[in-house]
Amino acid sequence: MKRKTNLIVAIDVDSFTKAKYLVRKLYPSVKIFKVGSHLFTNCGPKIINYINSLGAKVFLDLKYYDIPSVVASAVKEAAKLKVFMVDVHASGGSSMIKEVLKATKGIKNRPIILGVTVLTSFNQKELNELGISRSLNNQVLTLAKNALKLGIDGIVCSPHEISLLRKKLGRKFIIVSPGIRPCSMGDDQKRFMSPQEAAVLGADYIVVGRPIIKAIDPQEEAKIIIRSIKNK
Repeated sequence: MKRKTNLIVAIDVDSFTKAKYLVRKLYPSVKIFKVGSHLFTNCGPKIINYINSLGAKVFLDLKYYDIPSVVASAVKEAAKLKVFMVDVHASGGSSMIKEVLKATKGIKNRPIILGVTVLTSFNQKELNELGISRSLNNQVLTLAKNALKLGIDGIVCSPHEISLLRKKLGRKFIIVSPGIRPCSMGDDQKRFMSPQEAAVLGADYIVVGRPIIKAIDPQEEAKIIIRSIKNK
C-alpha cells in the first residue's frame, strides 16, 4: 500500500488579519495549517479557533521544551484547543515525554504528539558547537528512537533523515518534515528537499511555508505541490 503524503501550510505571518486571509484563500485545497510561535504569540488561541471553525486542522508548532510538569500542562491545554498535532523537543528527555503522555492519556480526540529531533536550520558544524559529537544523522536517529520507545506518536525531522528513520525504525510512526522547498530559496533552511522527493522517501506530512504564502498566487502554488505529492 502506498503511503499518503499530506501538505501542511505554515502560516508564518504577523497578524490575525493576514493569517485569516491566507487560510480562507487556501482552504479547502489545504486542510491542515501550521501555527508557529510567531503567529501564536501575536494571536493566541483565536487563530486556532478560527481554523477549526472552517473545518480545517491545526498543527500547533511551539516545540515545547521545559521541565516535565510545565510541558505536560502546556500540551494538555493545547488538547483543549482541539489542535490536530502538537510538538515537543525530543531532546527534552524521557521524563518530559513520559509526563506529556501520562497527562494526555484518555483525552478524547487527543492530538498527535510529535517529537522534534534536530531543527532544519542546523548543520553538523552547529551541532558540534553545542558539544554534540555524534553525526547529525545519528543525533536524529538517537532522539527519534528514544522518543518512539517511550510511546510518542511521531517524529519531526528534515527530509534528509526520512530514509534513515524508515530503514532503522520502520513505518509504524508518523514523520512530519519541514524544510520543504520546490527550489532553493536562499533562506535559513539548510537541510531542504523538494515536496515530491520527501513524499517518495516516506513523509506522512510535509510542511511548506514561504514558497506558498509568499507566492503571487498562494492557492495555485499549493495546488501544484499537492499534485506533485499525489503523483510521486
